[in-house]
Amino acid sequence: MQTLTRRTLLQTAALPFALRAQGSKRSYDESKVGAYTLPDPLKGVPNADAWRKHRRDELLQLFADNVYGRRPNPGSHQPFEDVAVDDNAIGGKARRKLVKARFGKAPDDPSMDLLLYLPKNRKAQVPVFLGVNFRGNHTITLDPAIPLTPKWVYNNGKAAVNNRSTESSRGTQANQWPVEQILARGYGLATFYAGDLFPDHDGGYDASVLPLFYKKGQSRREPNEWGAIGAWAWGLSRAMDYLETDSDVDRHRVAVIGHSRMGKTALWAGASDARFAMVVSNCSGAGGAALARRRFGESVKDINRSFPWWFCENYRSFADNEDALPVDQHELLALCAPRPLYVGTAEDDRGADTKGQFLSALNAAPVYKLLGTDGFGANEVPAVHKPVMTTIGFHVRTGRHDITPYDWDQYMNHADLHMRHNPERKS
Repeated sequence: MQTLTRRTLLQTAALPFALRAQGSKRSYDESKVGAYTLPDPLKGVPNADAWRKHRRDELLQLFADNVYGRRPNPGSHQPFEDVAVDDNAIGGKARRKLVKARFGKAPDDPSMDLLLYLPKNRKAQVPVFLGVNFRGNHTITLDPAIPLTPKWVYNNGKAAVNNRSTESSRGTQANQWPVEQILARGYGLATFYAGDLFPDHDGGYDASVLPLFYKKGQSRREPNEWGAIGAWAWGLSRAMDYLETDSDVDRHRVAVIGHSRMGKTALWAGASDARFAMVVSNCSGAGGAALARRRFGESVKDINRSFPWWFCENYRSFADNEDALPVDQHELLALCAPRPLYVGTAEDDRGADTKGQFLSALNAAPVYKLLGTDGFGANEVPAVHKPVMTTIGFHVRTGRHDITPYDWDQYMNHADLHMRHNPERKS
């Protein structure tokens, strides 16, 4: 790989192109991406110590105030409850645990149901992939012992009736959660339903965890307070609280993973919580791994118009005004350093901007290099099915916006290489 200076890396994403697309109409034309200048994640940072002591926290607060919203400290909650343990799940291949975490004091306050699968014949503590699912724990596998979620779910005409799960929805997301494939590689899988923390619609605030943290007399969030992505990321940290206590789990090797909006969530969780040993973003696009300033595919305006509950309200002020953002998404990726990070994309997922995600990884590399890793081993978008396996990993696969067994194989390959037991790890 050619050695590139930090200035060169930053300028790579700012090469002059034609005028940008105007208005809210999405642009999928690379020739219409205008010139832009990315903020420097290492501005005023002479060494790694300065990054750890000052710059990292500064960037975290900028993302909190302007993109994802500030989230509260965990607060008190009732102890985790092992609802059920089965050593013969998935046809005898797995140990399954169903764990409940309660938030608040009232019986009807929000709670989270964590589903954990571990390889049956484990000989040591198990590394685990942790992620949020879209439709309920029962949708990730045909396992009949997983209860249907009683909470609101997205009604697509097949998986839900009157926004409630039915037995026909069991296993409908199994293609995105290849449990047996993960177990066979020696990894565990932990997941919970997004709706446990924040139902994924604009009216989900009241049923979310947000009101538990309102100040006296407060009835709605402040402009710089968290939305759904912040709540889901907070839930990932609470799940990590449990995994740290489980003697079957290697707490030093827990990777946080997410697809699409949950890829955005995984990145924010990984940036905010250094306990996660590895961070995986799959097709996360705008507000995730893709650079906002490119205005390619889904833009800041598009995503705030379609999903205003995901981000803090301050983020809306950057619609058609991305250059005013004090941060861009390469700096979110940099906040995961020096831990292994993987960004997966798909060639037909134009809205998520494959090149924008690649450039984000490329421009996060100087921070990774400063902190002593090998950074990112590519200067241009790699060919389809030619994954990059440096500390920052990256691939483009065939197909559409989805997470597939191919993606999971690359993420586990990367974990095999980089996610090591290292309790002295610093961020």
